[in-house]
Amino acid sequence: MWKITQNKEWSFLESQFDWVRDMASTPQDPYHHAEGNVAIHTQMVLAELIKNKDYQKLDPQSQEIVWAAALMHDLEKRSTTIIEADGRITSRGHAKKGELSARLWLYQNTDVPFDIREQISKLVSYHGLPLWFFEKENSQKAILQASLEVSMSQLGMIAEADSRGRICTDQAELLYHNGLFRAYCEELDCWNQPFQFSSSLGRFLYFRKEEQSPDYEPFDNTTCEVILLSGLPGSGKDTYIQKFLNGIAVVSLDDIRRRLNISPTDSKGNGRVIQEAKEEVKTYLRKKQPFVFNATNISRSIRELWIDLFVTYGAKTRIVYLEVPYRQWLSQNKNRTYPVPETVLFRLLNKWEVPASWEAHTVEYIVS
Repeated sequence: MWKITQNKEWSFLESQFDWVRDMASTPQDPYHHAEGNVAIHTQMVLAELIKNKDYQKLDPQSQEIVWAAALMHDLEKRSTTIIEADGRITSRGHAKKGELSARLWLYQNTDVPFDIREQISKLVSYHGLPLWFFEKENSQKAILQASLEVSMSQLGMIAEADSRGRICTDQAELLYHNGLFRAYCEELDCWNQPFQFSSSLGRFLYFRKEEQSPDYEPFDNTTCEVILLSGLPGSGKDTYIQKFLNGIAVVSLDDIRRRLNISPTDSKGNGRVIQEAKEEVKTYLRKKQPFVFNATNISRSIRELWIDLFVTYGAKTRIVYLEVPYRQWLSQNKNRTYPVPETVLFRLLNKWEVPASWEAHTVEYIVS
């Protein structure tokens, strides 16, 4: 069974993890957190979590996942906290940045299995959703999306502990929001399971179209399939193509870059690489010919831009995500014919977002 640590004493956590030590020097707004800094709040959250009866009913591995996520839920308040001109303290964006930091730290420093790491990272990312889901432009869509990435019941446990583990005047209101969140998830039938879409195409279109119903079964009029590879440099994308996609046309950013003699660190030159790739992609799309798009594609915004292009031409997308352990990854990059400079590698690590199932028609994970 995987654990982030055997010893859960706070003094030990501070001695082992720099991000835990940073919590003590990270202030919080007294209106929402009269208890004090992030370290005090996090200890209170953990204490409330282990008292939660639903948490106590979890299997031991799930308890470790939820506990680790609760420990890391405010991980990046250290980098996002600012004191406004009126004296108020804010930490906007700490949950999303916390997801990236949790993923990276767990990847580099532990032997955590892929699925457990992603559960922890996503619980960190979504930990504020139960308290503020009703403020979203489309609350239903926000909840259904989250249900495909995390256990909503476990998310509810963290949110309740987050609400109880603080001193504030609006605690009763926060707990009321927790109750509304659970009730809405139960109504949507995604409290104890991911929401069940009628098909992968229906799921994909629901998250792309504003007025699409989650129960709608669309007619499949796609014309071809594009396989979009995603993974850090050196994760085995070229090898995967050779083994499993041999004979399918390939558009490769690395190949274009080498053909044009443009360095990976040349930001201006890479703009030309992208334009060349777009023209190649459009050629295959116009012919309705399946092909592989081979690039790192490690940020959601980049993947979305390419998928938008594929969809415009009527193609469906299958994302194939590849990952190897951290030390193996560094070794594989060094042993490549064309290794990527370490400055580029670590810049990409800080943007690294694992594809979610709702991003494409199909998403596959090839993880060793």
